[in-house]
Amino acid sequence: MKKVVVALSGGIDSAVSAFLLKEQGYEVIGATMSFWDDIALASSWCSQGCYGPQEEENIKSARQIASQLNIEHTVINLIKEFKDIVLSYFISSYMNGKTPNPCVICNAHIKFAAFCEGIKRQGLDFDYFATGHYARKNYDNELHRWQLLKGKDALKDQSYFLCLLNQEQISRALFPLGERTKEEIKQIATDIGLGFLREREESQDFIDSSVYPYIFPAQAFTAGEIIDSTGKVLGYHQGLVNYTIGQRKHLGISGMTEPYYVVGIDAKHNRLIVGPIKELYKDRLIARDINWVSIPDLKEEIRAETKIRLAHNAALGTLLPFSENRVEVRFDEPQLSITPGQFAVFYKGDLLLGGGVIE
Repeated sequence: MKKVVVALSGGIDSAVSAFLLKEQGYEVIGATMSFWDDIALASSWCSQGCYGPQEEENIKSARQIASQLNIEHTVINLIKEFKDIVLSYFISSYMNGKTPNPCVICNAHIKFAAFCEGIKRQGLDFDYFATGHYARKNYDNELHRWQLLKGKDALKDQSYFLCLLNQEQISRALFPLGERTKEEIKQIATDIGLGFLREREESQDFIDSSVYPYIFPAQAFTAGEIIDSTGKVLGYHQGLVNYTIGQRKHLGISGMTEPYYVVGIDAKHNRLIVGPIKELYKDRLIARDINWVSIPDLKEEIRAETKIRLAHNAALGTLLPFSENRVEVRFDEPQLSITPGQFAVFYKGDLLLGGGVIE
């Protein structure tokens, strides 16, 4: 009997994943990550993100799930690893005028790496590691390579978040929900007595912006100029960490003949650049630190779709080798709000080719 560890978050997706794997004959162990540091940080946060004091409720729910499924459960302390890797990345990105995607970093370096190592340190050996991601995998015999594919449910596909996984991580990963829809998962949960999970709110964000003062240094909130593309001063911001490309609300400027959006962030001079929506459309980008997933490398230009954020409909264009571990993407049609710091993820239909950071 093969042994699989399921990352139990306390939510419906990972719970049903554990159930499905048990039904398939695996020996299932549930494990939950703990990375909330309520000693070093304020414990009065009211956060709906995945990082916050609600972790205690998540662990409690995971234990209840494990009990009902009659599987072993363990909690792995990853406070130091999470702070050193994910939080430091999150903070430094914003401090440098970039918009981070901590979920992508967390999956590659925490969930599929430090978490698995922590489980083994507890003496639990396992053959596979499973999550509740809506994604699929495949082995290409010609390329001798593991590949990632979009989940069957297009509205729930989460392959984007897995773009930094390496071959070893994918080889031992299981995605039990990849071939199913969210509605199917909800029905299964109800049928097996876990219907109460349908009422639990799913975390949509990493962290609430209201708690930024607790994790960012004071200089992150230094006031600076809000300018247009000509350099004209239109107002003043209260810290660049509060803004991202494409943002319209809470700019604190008025008197424009049309709506203005954040079109650029100049961290070096502590300036926020704003302009009309037409200035948000760009027809190309450069992505760096590319992790090729389903293909070994990019030797020549190819046609592919590129997703510039999770909620973006992947847009058709041409990928061109640019320089060492960089790719230029030339879109067929200009795209709205290409944001430095976010991840560009490349697809050929359902096949995830690879991804990297928008430079």
